[in-house]
Amino acid sequence: MSRLRSVVCGGGAYLPERIMTNSDIAGLVETSDEWIVQRTGIRARHIAADGETTSMLAVRAAQAALADAGVSADEIDLIVVATSTPDYTFPATATQVQAELGITHGAAFDLQAVCSGFVFALATADKFLTSGSHRRALVIGAETFSRLLDWSDRTTCVLFGDGAGALVLEAQEISGGGAGDRGVLTTHLRSDGRHRNKLFVDGGPGSTRTVGHLRMEGREVFRHAVGMITDVIEDAFRATGFTAEDIDWFVPHQANKRIIDASAQKLGIAPEKVVITVDQHGNTSAASIPLALAAARADGRIKRGDLVLLEAMGGGFTWGSALVRW
Repeated sequence: MSRLRSVVCGGGAYLPERIMTNSDIAGLVETSDEWIVQRTGIRARHIAADGETTSMLAVRAAQAALADAGVSADEIDLIVVATSTPDYTFPATATQVQAELGITHGAAFDLQAVCSGFVFALATADKFLTSGSHRRALVIGAETFSRLLDWSDRTTCVLFGDGAGALVLEAQEISGGGAGDRGVLTTHLRSDGRHRNKLFVDGGPGSTRTVGHLRMEGREVFRHAVGMITDVIEDAFRATGFTAEDIDWFVPHQANKRIIDASAQKLGIAPEKVVITVDQHGNTSAASIPLALAAARADGRIKRGDLVLLEAMGGGFTWGSALVRW
């Protein structure tokens, strides 16, 4: 018996040229490289240039992913862009990407789940592809979080950066559809809106009529993060029968190295299996997982057939996991 499965055909990433180090930030607010590294693991981040929009980053990542997959733009019939920093209130950033790529068919829309956005977008695209309604999808995480920051608030401005990453997914007939076959094996998503005040932006068209700035209760986010992450990863293990020992690579949302280390330790995932890019990218929200995937593929770590575990947590709160046979 065969079934449709969403198989990763290629991936790509794009980072703005400008790099802002911790020393650069120390010139803006009272902080230091030592303070930032000790608490977050972050050493640098990329910052979008004036006039460089989220859709521009997304297009560059999408083009790289298409080239890697050997797929032309006109073969894509679904684009899902995960972002909290769209070019406009509307239309969707995904439609800007669609137009720039010259695609005039299929569907394109944005998905907003903050730092969990890429996992939510991957799960959403997977449902479209495995239903048979669409054939090939671009799943993109793209952010210009630097535009949401209060650069006088040292508790938040040190954490975030800009960037974009993308995957090309294709619906393929899999004979048997076992866990050893390639593709998205399982996804698990959660939300709990009671935690809004712990991580949010204090503006919006329907409330203040402004963009607003990012606000965060860092200790509260940290306190909830490890338990929530563990929850959805254990769901993935139960759904597939895999354990931490079976995982080839753990690619978490790159928010804070202390959260990543604590989560891996609690789950029993060996440190050498954990992909870390937060030191060079900072927290790029929905872009962090595809950027980390691109880095691990570029240096030869993630290879075809590897079992890759993804997880993220973001404002809302939202959190989710995905298990993918590469």
